[in-house]
Amino acid sequence: MDQTLHHLIEALPDAVLLVDNNRQLVAANEAARGAFGAEIVGRDLALAVRHPDVLAAVEQVTVGGTFADGEISHGGAMTTTYKFSVRDFPAGPDQAFTIVVLRDVSAAKAGEQMRADFVANVSHELRSPLASLVGFIETLKGPARDDTEARGRFLDIMQEEAGRMSRLVDDLLSLSRVEANEHVQPSDAVDVSAILQAVSSALATRAGERGIRIDLVLDDDLKPAPGDEDQLVEVFNNLVDNAVKYGPRDSTVSVQAVAVGRIPDIGGPGISVSVRNAGEGIAAAHLPRLTERFYRADKSRSREMGGTGLGLAIVKHIVNRHRGRLTIESRPGEGATFTVYLPTDR
Repeated sequence: MDQTLHHLIEALPDAVLLVDNNRQLVAANEAARGAFGAEIVGRDLALAVRHPDVLAAVEQVTVGGTFADGEISHGGAMTTTYKFSVRDFPAGPDQAFTIVVLRDVSAAKAGEQMRADFVANVSHELRSPLASLVGFIETLKGPARDDTEARGRFLDIMQEEAGRMSRLVDDLLSLSRVEANEHVQPSDAVDVSAILQAVSSALATRAGERGIRIDLVLDDDLKPAPGDEDQLVEVFNNLVDNAVKYGPRDSTVSVQAVAVGRIPDIGGPGISVSVRNAGEGIAAAHLPRLTERFYRADKSRSREMGGTGLGLAIVKHIVNRHRGRLTIESRPGEGATFTVYLPTDR
């Protein structure tokens, strides 16, 4: 095969296979070898890409067709989705090949599924309170029209359901705003100590109602961090509020901020802010998914507490915007620790 053609194929980012009229692979670029095997050149195409749609498309082009397209899934536990294009490829007067180009569209497919799941989850979250409101309105207009006691009870429940929808809409708008600006790193210098003091003071009364004390410990030499003050208030308010809501009565929520010389997995100096409670803890199976939208380790308890299932997703995206890191550590019966790392170097 001509070296120029070889170098051209090798430079392409998509997986490229060149097949002769006997269905033998005469060339495969690095992306193709990584996807289908390092030793596939010289073998029958069927031994490399074991998918009938691709084989049928190659056969169609080989016997006189000019092109064929399709989509396949390849792999086992970690399935990759490819869009493939098969074309007639005359390489010279006496050389005719068939070229197969496979583009990895797994990320796009995952994004489409995420959007579909998001719409389904939002619909599900809104359907329940809406159904309750409609039911109570119909009851108040009919059987309970003159029942003063029932009317007061139903209106209280309707107010709770309306509040639940309002919180959900507020969190959806907040998440949308955060995601829209996630690629823009904030540059204002913020005082993390002052933010944590304000958050702790704001939540002290609510914590006191459950006999919970917020223990705030701050390093004396914390440097300002590049950040968006309003967003960081939202992060720490969410984490401390969760620690209070899910912690046992008459316990302590620990909030500690210290300077670190190196942020794990990121590098560089920064600030570590950990929020810990002494609650029931979270099973290990739930930890990787806690920051997913609408994911709840304990669905009934979360709804009972007024949670929307979006708080930790918002936290994750804000931390990402600040080029920081969020870690979660917990064991059943030992409480949970949420730690936010924020870089201090610009």
